[in-house]
Amino acid sequence: MGETLLTQVLNGLSLASILILIALGLAVIFGLLGVINLAHADLFMAGMYTLVLVQGTTGSFWLGVLAAPVVVGAIGFVVERGVVQWLRARPLDTLLATLGVGIVLREGVKLLFGAGYRQVSNPLPGNVAVGPVVYPIYRLLLIAITVAILAALAGWLYRTAPGLRLRAMLQDRETAAAYGIDPNRASMAAFVVGAALAGIAGALMSPLVTVGPDVGVIYLARAFMVVVVGGVGSLLGLVGGGVVIGGGDTLAGYFLDPTIANAAVLVLAIVILRFRPGGLFR
Repeated sequence: MGETLLTQVLNGLSLASILILIALGLAVIFGLLGVINLAHADLFMAGMYTLVLVQGTTGSFWLGVLAAPVVVGAIGFVVERGVVQWLRARPLDTLLATLGVGIVLREGVKLLFGAGYRQVSNPLPGNVAVGPVVYPIYRLLLIAITVAILAALAGWLYRTAPGLRLRAMLQDRETAAAYGIDPNRASMAAFVVGAALAGIAGALMSPLVTVGPDVGVIYLARAFMVVVVGGVGSLLGLVGGGVVIGGGDTLAGYFLDPTIANAAVLVLAIVILRFRPGGLFR
């Protein structure tokens, strides 16, 4: 019983890791632009297919992981410059436009790769002992990579001039603009960074799921819940939100019927919002 529970805890942490990476991108884009990006799930999916393409061409999984944030970040740049920047002042129009962008991305993937599903082989198929249980190496590496990305993002946000400018825009867009920070460049940077995070999350998740054009939609609602529970503008809050939603979903699924488990996690999120409407640590 104890060994099985520890396994579920580790499964929850690995799911939380992916949700945190997706939610980081959502939080940055929404916090700075005020845009609910409904194409985010499809950017996550695009990261998966970038890995499929690169791995199929070069045979290297890790080269695909490195390529995913670059390619998806470039897609994010095109979307922000070509669509979002012109509609930023009209939230409903932006919502519908990003929904349309997501549809275009999904249909484009179907044209290029077909509508069928693909399997990505695990680059590290072995197991390692974690206390009394044996656990997949790749899932542990996934947790470690997420921690490293969070540390790098925190260092960039708090220790570099571009990061400080982005934080200033997140906290008060009008005041930051009055001090000479270009809101258009900051908005572009936010969208590109958010898209790149979605891309690398998709690439890292691809060995654990069946890759298909609609796979991102499964994770979008959970990622939004992480943002809402954790709070916009707080890295620590997003980590907490990821652990609550990802860990809660996995543990509830272990003890309860899947349908009841999903409802229980939703109720937990509602309770947290009732008492901490600004997020877990705000």
